[in-house]
Amino acid sequence: MPSLQDIRRRIASVKGTQKITRAMKMVAAAKLRRAQDSLLRARPHAYALRGLAARVAAGAGDTGNPLLSPGRGDTVGLIVVTSDRGLCGGFNANIVNAAMRALEERFAGRPVELIVVGRKGLETLRRRPCVIRASHTGVFDKRASSAHERIIGAAADDFLSGRHAEVHCLYNEFKSAISQKVTVERLLPFDLPDDEAAPSAVPYLFEPDEASVLSALVTENLHVQMNRILLESAASEQGARMAAMDAATKNAGEVMERLTLKYNRARQDAITREVVEVVSGVEAL
Repeated sequence: MPSLQDIRRRIASVKGTQKITRAMKMVAAAKLRRAQDSLLRARPHAYALRGLAARVAAGAGDTGNPLLSPGRGDTVGLIVVTSDRGLCGGFNANIVNAAMRALEERFAGRPVELIVVGRKGLETLRRRPCVIRASHTGVFDKRASSAHERIIGAAADDFLSGRHAEVHCLYNEFKSAISQKVTVERLLPFDLPDDEAAPSAVPYLFEPDEASVLSALVTENLHVQMNRILLESAASEQGARMAAMDAATKNAGEVMERLTLKYNRARQDAITREVVEVVSGVEAL
């Protein structure tokens, strides 16, 4: 049975851990508010641009734009967006498991090359039976405005060169502070649901020409959607971390309660033994 001193040390250790998890929860909550504000500002623009590009593409003829046609070959490029830091519950594990399921089910029988965003995903996927084409780490440390351009720019180059026939992105879509949805979205070739791809009822006037405008729209849409995806992942990460730290804080409180009860019982037993020894000594005298 552990001594009273050992139990006191464990209580102090758990109390220190609880202070850390509570502080991390508060930091994650502050970062979540900032990330959520950035995401809510970016979403309307991203959705509007995607719809505009879809309507222009639906009303255009054969412009010969390579971003609108499947690439050569059969290899699929899959961008997997994870985090650079841990302590965020199942955030990264869910993405990695979804990526492995996609290789076995969604892209079964097709070669797939992964473009991994985030240090945690890279560390895990290196130990899995998959091919990693490229990696991008440190993207979320200081959210540089060019981060999404580097990621989607390299993926688009592989698509245009014929290395990849399609480019998909796997990420956590932000729903709320406690809810994220693992989503697979096709980025290349440019494709949208039928409800967004209906031609516009109002004719467009193009300057200098339809093909140039459509090419600029599709290219800009790629960059905007990639930026939105990174913002979705950043907000989801902070939400998952806040929830994980909240659960850890509550668990630490429960452990402290059990240890305190154990300490009180051990202390009571020790006092009882001392009283019995004193009484026994008096009776012997």
